[in-house]
Amino acid sequence: MAEPLRIRPAGPADLPAVTALYRHLNPDDAIPPAGEAEQVWRRLLDHPGLMVLVGAAASGELVASCTLVVIPNLTRGGRPYALIENVVTHADHRQRGHGRALLRAAVAAAWEAGCYKVMLMTGSKRAETLRFYAEAGFEQSKTGFQIRRPAI
Repeated sequence: MAEPLRIRPAGPADLPAVTALYRHLNPDDAIPPAGEAEQVWRRLLDHPGLMVLVGAAASGELVASCTLVVIPNLTRGGRPYALIENVVTHADHRQRGHGRALLRAAVAAAWEAGCYKVMLMTGSKRAETLRFYAEAGFEQSKTGFQIRRPAI
């Protein structure tokens, strides 16, 4: 039986726990200096249509997170669409249903906002990661492209 997970929008005090979780997403990413991280965090939390969802274990520890962005749209009858990004579960808390619960909450929030679709992209090629997203209800139905800024 999966342990309970309390899912809620992140708040200002969650910055240290969320940045610690991100170490389980991209361990080699540079960590912004504290003052810069606080400014970015504030912009994230204040950005219209953007929500960082966090999942807290029974102990209160934040063990999972994802970002949901609802994007206004002039097609599809003016209905918005959503993008889920930065899905992460702490390595010690995986295989307990936390990621799936967090994705269900993010999708429910997108439907509540009137979105006609929710997109999620992953850079992972790992079969278990792709299976996780498929089992959570996402399908590989479009081809994604990206361009990254060259190193400065």
